[in-house]
Amino acid sequence: MHFIRLIRPVNLIIVTLTMYGIGWYFDSIYGATDEHSLFSGTYFLLVVSTVMIAAAGNIINDYFDVRADRINKPERLIIGVHVKRRVAIVTHWGLNFVAFSIAVYLSWTLETFWYLFIHLLTINLLWFYSMYLKRKFLTGNIVIAALTGLVTILVGFYFHQLYNLKSQTIAETLFPFDQYKGSNYILWLAFGLATFAFLLNLAREIVKDMEDVEGDKKLKAQTLPIVLGYRKTKWVAAFVLCGSVVSTMIVWFFFNEISFISMLPIILAALTVLMSFLILFKATEKRHFRSINHLIKLSMVFGLISPIYWTILLLYGFY
Repeated sequence: MHFIRLIRPVNLIIVTLTMYGIGWYFDSIYGATDEHSLFSGTYFLLVVSTVMIAAAGNIINDYFDVRADRINKPERLIIGVHVKRRVAIVTHWGLNFVAFSIAVYLSWTLETFWYLFIHLLTINLLWFYSMYLKRKFLTGNIVIAALTGLVTILVGFYFHQLYNLKSQTIAETLFPFDQYKGSNYILWLAFGLATFAFLLNLAREIVKDMEDVEGDKKLKAQTLPIVLGYRKTKWVAAFVLCGSVVSTMIVWFFFNEISFISMLPIILAALTVLMSFLILFKATEKRHFRSINHLIKLSMVFGLISPIYWTILLLYGFY
């Protein structure tokens, strides 16, 4: 039970649903019959390897955070209390080894080094983040947020390659939403969702730093609230949250010919972000920052389940 808590199963479930949700939408649009489509063993292996790397990242993050967690979250401390440090590090490398082996197979099967490169990059960045970048001014926040957004780009590239989509004209490349086939719709949508996920995760990481100031000070970390103070850090977080709302408006602009009902999850995501924004400037205690953290997570869920919602509308003929 404690080991399951260590790998954060809820986060892993969200990653899995995100990958299958986006993939399901692309499959529904293009009517996939390819051997490597959504419910193939190939795509399943891509999801499994991504989840394994995420689980390994959660383990190594807690492994290097033991000292800080004794202060910030003593009730949640697992490594060194319920799970031996040796077991944690061996499990971390074991998961990464299996995930990397899958990446080698995927790159060979799909005839591209993309998966090998992304998996290797992610494994190393998660290690470097947990050991070093996490305590550096803003850098760690940006890295972990970018890796979260990379999940949707990974799915987008997979299906873009699967259907061999090519831009026909410059106009179609920039504004490909009037037609699906023969366009870069997959990559654009994946990039839009990745931007949304990146900005929300960046804001969430900054809020978490405000929640964990006491423990980070003991480690002599240079996080935003330690360097800038709470007031200025709140403004930075607010600016990033505003950026995520703007990104939803951009999505709305490009998709406004579909229907209002199809944009409902995006609208809910934006409203949840606005709630976080309003609470942020009144936050003074850990519980306040934790509430903002939960709201941002909820907003991410709304945004990332949008493809599942669109697929259901598509299947039932609503657009």
